Amino acid sequence: MEKENLLTFETRTELDLLSLEILDEFSDLFSHLQHRLFADIACGNIAGEVKNDYLIAYDITARHFNALRVQVEGKISALKTQLVNRIADTKEKIASLTKTIAKFIKRQAKPHVIHQKKRRLAHLEQKLAKALEDQKNGTVRCCFGGKKLFHAQYNLEANGYSSHEEWRKDWKKARSGEIFFLGSKDETAGNQTCTATLQPDETIQLRIRLPKALEKYGKYLVIQGIKFKYGKEELQALLKSETPQAITWRFKRDEKGWRIFSTFAVEPAVCTSKQDIGVIGLDINADHFALVETDPNGNPISTETIPYNLHGKSSAQAKAIIGDAAASAVAFAGSKNKPLIIEELDFRKKKSELREKASASYARMLSSFAYNSLITHLKSRASKQGVFVSQVNPAYTSIIGRVKFAKRYGLSIHHAAALTIGRRYLRFSEKVPSPLGEIPDGKDSHVTLTAPVRKRDEHEWSVWSRLSKKLRTALAAHFRTAKSRSKSPPKTAFETEPISDDVGETPTRESLEPLFA
Repeated sequence: MEKENLLTFETRTELDLLSLEILDEFSDLFSHLQHRLFADIACGNIAGEVKNDYLIAYDITARHFNALRVQVEGKISALKTQLVNRIADTKEKIASLTKTIAKFIKRQAKPHVIHQKKRRLAHLEQKLAKALEDQKNGTVRCCFGGKKLFHAQYNLEANGYSSHEEWRKDWKKARSGEIFFLGSKDETAGNQTCTATLQPDETIQLRIRLPKALEKYGKYLVIQGIKFKYGKEELQALLKSETPQAITWRFKRDEKGWRIFSTFAVEPAVCTSKQDIGVIGLDINADHFALVETDPNGNPISTETIPYNLHGKSSAQAKAIIGDAAASAVAFAGSKNKPLIIEELDFRKKKSELREKASASYARMLSSFAYNSLITHLKSRASKQGVFVSQVNPAYTSIIGRVKFAKRYGLSIHHAAALTIGRRYLRFSEKVPSPLGEIPDGKDSHVTLTAPVRKRDEHEWSVWSRLSKKLRTALAAHFRTAKSRSKSPPKTAFETEPISDDVGETPTRESLEPLFA
């Protein structure tokens, strides 16, 4: 587990007209300086070398400049990471589209369909060349305020503007509206520029140091009566503590007013997970968590299903749903005092292939699937609850679970995958069983296959790879046949089946005691 965790809490508070005016002017000044500093650093200048120039020219303090520097350097770092990801995504899209075009040509598809695919391919290749050139030259591109709003000035009526001045007002507002105050443990209340004081009524007072350009309003802006609905206890404990601790504050303007964010580090809870009594395997799906508790020998003990639905939800709704699901999963692991084991997946590649490979329903589902947010919430909640979380290689966990454990233990294919995830952390090997028997199709039926021949000195995963390809082909044929005949309704994705007493073949390194008890 990490040594410390950063927590961020937000709130709103009522502000008088004078405070609103000061914050608006403050954000306009800092946004302008942020844009200037971004341009200077992007041109190759070092922030430390231009610091004195900014302090003198704009009458700001050294702490003000440091906050700007951290913001700008963080943005530049994020943009460089986005560029790397964009290059990788574009390459994957090009590879996928190239295969699609070859397939369409072979099938003699309609000429206009192939033509449009080739046009898109040319566009992607041009986009990739430009991105590679930026990466080679170290060019960082950023449009403060957003490209969409910037281009709206060229078609005012279509974008709801009666004049260019009306658009310019929105443009200026979009490019500002944020103030950042960097904290330090060496300063009063963790922040010299924005100092928090706990009041007798348990509200918080913020005293904000204004730059000299705004000292017409006074040296400080004082905001009273700030209350946090969440994080109240943690923040109050921090302000009461005699141990210095940095607190970073951020103000962000939206349609309703100003939001106040407080960010600080806390020590994680004492880990209560025991490493020698088994684990909790968790399989993350687009609409639910599937959890399986194991004993030290990798045998399933109990199962749990935590459903959630992110499709069509707003970002705030999705965040709340994810938070609740993560809390339930961590609570389950915490109640068992066992580590929580998840996969280390990369949904970026899958999403990049949606346009060419996936069905419309699968594309919608995967596009709304916030995998990174799920992982972040799981780790954050686990740290607070003292639950150990570890990630394992996801290779072939789904097919291993389906083939080896679903029928044997009476598990759904998702719970069988969760069992495989847990067993991988426990370092159990998973050989392809022979004979294979019946393999569940996930819809209350099954298919049968013959096991691939394993070559000498061949890794087990190579065999699973060949079996995975055979299974995909068999399932495709199986479902095509199923469409032409009536069948009973399939089981839901959330149905939890009891673990069968029919143990069957003993997995590698499983304890034999339960079989002879």
